Amino acid sequence: MNIDSKPIFIAGATGYIGGRLLPRLLDSGYQVRALARAPEKLRDRPWAQHHNLTIIKGDVLDSESLNQALEGCRAAYYLVHSMNPDVKDFSATDRIAAKNMATAAETAKVEQIIYLSGLGEEQSELSHHLQSRTEVGNILRQGSVPVTILRAAMIIGSGSASFEILRYLVDRLPLMITPRWVDTPCQPIGVRNVLHYLIGCLENQDVVGNTFDIGQPEVINYRQLMEVYAEEAGLPRRWIIPVPVLTPRLSSYWIHLVTPVPASIARPLAEGLSNPVVCRENRITELLPQELFDARKAIRLALDRIKQQTVETSWIDSGEIPPAEWSHSGDPTWAGGSFYSDSRRIILNAQPDEIWPTVTSIGGEVGYYYANWLWKIRGIIDRVCGGVGLCRGRRCASQISPGDAIDFWRVVVIDKPEYLLLSAEMKLPGEAVLSFRLQQLGNGQTELQQVAQFLPRGLLGILYWYAVMPFHHYVFNGMLRGIAEASEKTMACEPEKF
Repeated sequence: MNIDSKPIFIAGATGYIGGRLLPRLLDSGYQVRALARAPEKLRDRPWAQHHNLTIIKGDVLDSESLNQALEGCRAAYYLVHSMNPDVKDFSATDRIAAKNMATAAETAKVEQIIYLSGLGEEQSELSHHLQSRTEVGNILRQGSVPVTILRAAMIIGSGSASFEILRYLVDRLPLMITPRWVDTPCQPIGVRNVLHYLIGCLENQDVVGNTFDIGQPEVINYRQLMEVYAEEAGLPRRWIIPVPVLTPRLSSYWIHLVTPVPASIARPLAEGLSNPVVCRENRITELLPQELFDARKAIRLALDRIKQQTVETSWIDSGEIPPAEWSHSGDPTWAGGSFYSDSRRIILNAQPDEIWPTVTSIGGEVGYYYANWLWKIRGIIDRVCGGVGLCRGRRCASQISPGDAIDFWRVVVIDKPEYLLLSAEMKLPGEAVLSFRLQQLGNGQTELQQVAQFLPRGLLGILYWYAVMPFHHYVFNGMLRGIAEASEKTMACEPEKF
């Protein structure tokens, strides 16, 4: 393996694939330059201080930052996709980003671009999502830098959006009324196999400038995938009934209600399920040989990761970190309007680092330490209203980083073992944050402060705050007592407002 001193560039380092590719490149001895709109999402990772890693704040939509980041790089991975709830026209955004990438790579004299695309026959009527992935590849090729394109169908791995849809549908529905696409042929691929191909493209000159389809050896359909998943998960047989009346729009709403994937993401994915995604050009199996997992083994490995709570990356963590400047502004009329606050505290006979693991384990399977049934009702209401609800859970039960999703919260700031700030992503007539602060008092005691803040949007926001206020005393005091109990520490005083 020939590894020179020039760094390898990754656009999309905070994404599902990029976040797994990056540490593997470091382990292989490469210097890596990672581009991120929010570098703080990477700085708490175990490999963040690696001597061969440089993290650069930038955006593929910002030509200047992209040009600077690519300077001096040998090769570049393009793992960016704008399909998220915050982008209305993801294909238009992806076109701009791809043009910027092609131009910047040419200016920097990069030797190779490696792009992970979607699988689908270009001659057929592709879904909007697959058309966009194909279009991005064509735009990248318009530059002078050779582009290696890997086209994949469904990627099976813990935390991938496609796998999460499969997992939640089969887990929760013993009887499934599905669209006709349930019998569409496909060739999914395990995420470990994808990563092997991506790294191998740096090490074999025969792949440069070529396009390859990557997938498991056998062709199956989505019905068979569901059946295999049920068997591997130890579930009873699932009854699958395809009907012709379920459109991609209706399917996306159903997926939204049953799984953590929002309708805005589910719809383009559901549209793509009607396209056969079968490998045609697969010479890469000879150029970069490896053991290709079948669907059963890929699903088994993904379920093992979930059970062990060792999910490396997840689609839910790809959202932006909300700024929430108003939550720590000293001006009570920040941005021209008042915000509301509910502050409570408790004193525990413990050190901050003894309480911190319990505080940061909030959400997911652990719950909220008190009145979880109320939180579940709030999650159901949010889901029905089009929000994310509680379905997302959390990627890891014991560790969190800035940008991670925790149910319908997003981690904004984490300062171990003193401060945790969460921003609400549920449907609200305003903006909300929840923070926890630990202050050492001496004599072996710590004050735990819990503060809920709300910036209302119009009259409806004000009415919402006063409607939920009666629940705060019941729920928030209970949470503080629950944290003390879960930490196995005694309280020096009862929870109180401050």
